[in-house]
Amino acid sequence: MQRNYPRLLVYRLEEDDPRRCTSQVLRRHGLVKVFRHQSSIPSRAIVLNPEATQVLRADDRQRAAENGLVVIDSSWNRSRDIFHLVKRGEHRKLPFLLAANPTNFSVPEKLSSAEAFAAALIVMGFDELAEMILSKFKWGPTFFLLNRERLSQYLGV
Repeated sequence: MQRNYPRLLVYRLEEDDPRRCTSQVLRRHGLVKVFRHQSSIPSRAIVLNPEATQVLRADDRQRAAENGLVVIDSSWNRSRDIFHLVKRGEHRKLPFLLAANPTNFSVPEKLSSAEAFAAALIVMGFDELAEMILSKFKWGPTFFLLNRERLSQYLGV
């Protein structure tokens, strides 16, 4: 039986260093679709937004599987100016997690796009896809180690 995975979508604002952009790595591996216009966000998709009022829950699984999961790829230096401008989709924030990426290692809640996708997928029960996403990065396993206790409640182990 094939699992019904969500489409992984990236609203990319091209504000960061393209050599460090995890969404570009995922795009090259065919794991995400990248677009540059907010109008491309499906109206019922789950949009990961650290400024959202609601936390992502396992209950969001069906909505994501049917309508997609969106990461807003922007510079963390401008995130507070950007996230509130995105009006499309159903906005959810992730639980408290630590970054494992080299740029923000161990910084709370400053996740790369790949880390945000992986965390959301784990919360919604798509563990295999989360592991596939982070397998594309040397530091990927470190994300799971740093956040083992925080994510253990969601893992289907």
